Amino acid sequence: MRVIAYGCALALSIFACAAGAQSVFPSRPVVIVNPYGPGSATDIAARALAREMAGRFNGNVAVVNREGASGVIGMTSVMTAAADGHTLGYVPMATLTTQPHLNKSSKVNPDTLEPVCGVTENILGIVVRDDSPFKSIGQLVEAARTRSLTYGSPGPNSGPYMGIAPLARQQAIELTHVPYKGDAAALADLLAGNIDFTGSIAASATPFIKSGRLRMLAVMSTSRHPGFPEVPTLVEAGYGITSLSYAGLFAPKGVPEPVLDEIEASCKAAIASAPLRQMAASSNQVLRFQGRHEWTQQVRRDFAKQAG
Repeated sequence: MRVIAYGCALALSIFACAAGAQSVFPSRPVVIVNPYGPGSATDIAARALAREMAGRFNGNVAVVNREGASGVIGMTSVMTAAADGHTLGYVPMATLTTQPHLNKSSKVNPDTLEPVCGVTENILGIVVRDDSPFKSIGQLVEAARTRSLTYGSPGPNSGPYMGIAPLARQQAIELTHVPYKGDAAALADLLAGNIDFTGSIAASATPFIKSGRLRMLAVMSTSRHPGFPEVPTLVEAGYGITSLSYAGLFAPKGVPEPVLDEIEASCKAAIASAPLRQMAASSNQVLRFQGRHEWTQQVRRDFAKQAG
């Protein structure tokens, strides 16, 4: 009887320990790190996503901005956070897929972070002030043959930079790069007349384009932006250049599978919600949900492509 009683007690103890190990998620507020400055399309999407995910996570989801080094500073803080799902990063994939090849000191890559879900396709554009003499991307390129032009981007090796730098090399023109901590800062300097043009997520420039203060000359995607059907791609303009950008959620490596499943499900539900669709429509963002497997494959494909 003593053996049986001890065995039962041991079994109950093991069951209790297992139940305790599978604690309810989240057990504290979830933080989504945006590694770029406030006011950009990335920031708008991250905050809209957080508001919808909060409905599933007891209202405890917040966004913090930790900008710098083309997203590396913020995503490093995610990479080194506790692997429990309470710290996530929302970022364009270039921070993980392009930066490691060009910035050897960066530890942020597909092997050190866990893709959780893809949220948007960030169509990138080349933007000028409305009073700019350049009415087309061709006119801008021709002007750069006679004088150096200055342009902004969210930083070296960012998606916009990776579209403009090849254009300069291909056309043998001099374009002086001015890096910023995000689209918002670059667009502010463009509006102030401090640079000639900028490369940014099209959605970040949308409010200024709609108000008549900026114009978009070209996009870097494979097809035209649905919100700006009159704007040609760089391929259509004869330059054969694309720079594709997708943004989504990442977690530290080692987060338990059930927690990743819960975050992915919350992300999917948020993207399907009316508020997210309204956010996308009003800011000209393109929603594109990618589950963990698809998002991981997308990130790894781009990482391999950039290595070549």
